[in-house]
Amino acid sequence: MRRQTTRHILMIRPANFGFNEETAANNAFQSRDGGLSAEEIRRKAVQEFDAFVAQLRAAGVNVIVAEDSARPVKPDAVFPNNWATFHQEGFLVTYPMYAPTRRRERRRQVLDTVLRAGFHSDRRVNLEFNEKINRFLEGTGSIIFDHQHRLAYACLSPRTDAGLLDELCAALDYKKVVFHAVDGAGQDIYHTNVMMALGETFVVICLATVRDPEERSMLEQKFAGTGKAIVDISLEQMNAFAGNMLQVRNRSDETLLVMSEQAFRSLTPQQIQALERHTRLLHCPIDTIETYGGGSARCMMAEIFLPEKDRG
Repeated sequence: MRRQTTRHILMIRPANFGFNEETAANNAFQSRDGGLSAEEIRRKAVQEFDAFVAQLRAAGVNVIVAEDSARPVKPDAVFPNNWATFHQEGFLVTYPMYAPTRRRERRRQVLDTVLRAGFHSDRRVNLEFNEKINRFLEGTGSIIFDHQHRLAYACLSPRTDAGLLDELCAALDYKKVVFHAVDGAGQDIYHTNVMMALGETFVVICLATVRDPEERSMLEQKFAGTGKAIVDISLEQMNAFAGNMLQVRNRSDETLLVMSEQAFRSLTPQQIQALERHTRLLHCPIDTIETYGGGSARCMMAEIFLPEKDRG
């Protein structure tokens, strides 16, 4: 049986976290108005990262931490889910990134950290050469995988190329589910994972961003057909990163829905009750990372589904 959730997570401890001018071009969630110096931003991001990792480990999640290298400077290294995915059949996929500064994040040392932790990969899909022709697909920022039903959900944007998604789905034997999503100002949602999070038996989604009635109906039918209860969030809640969640498992095989403190506080009591019917909630404050990086809890976690090496 294919798994939707894993207890193995890769996270990157940032060396030089900060506001990235290049990604701000189409990431409306970023802000430079937090009032902190560059050094304060860097220091607070590390503190938030360490506290987040400690909370996940205390809950029984296996977190593999790779250290970011100080040079070259990589302000978004804390978001590894955009450049690599690790799949159940042994696939290791690396992705083309929109911002040149983010391309520096693809490092063999990080992949080796995962493999040395006891995992096996013998199938590589390398998509980064598409950067030369301005085609981009940014991992599980761009794509929300339904692994149980072999579906790849994606809202199209400058960072998510439909043709490239076709190529990936052909390699992985998935089917694409593409749609368009915009924020309150009518700007393309830069990553699917800020407006949608898919769990084993539920989906958190901001349906208001999907303005085409036919596309919205198509999504609702897909969710119904795959047994996903819809928890609809508002545009305001999406802006508080309530769509940027990830369901994981712990060593006791309990599922946890991981989110930021800001995202949790934005939820209504009814939404919390609806989610708690499916899973336990875990939340941690990562305000600095959210404000200056324009990403949240889900972006910080790269799931590892790779087969484990035979320890015999």
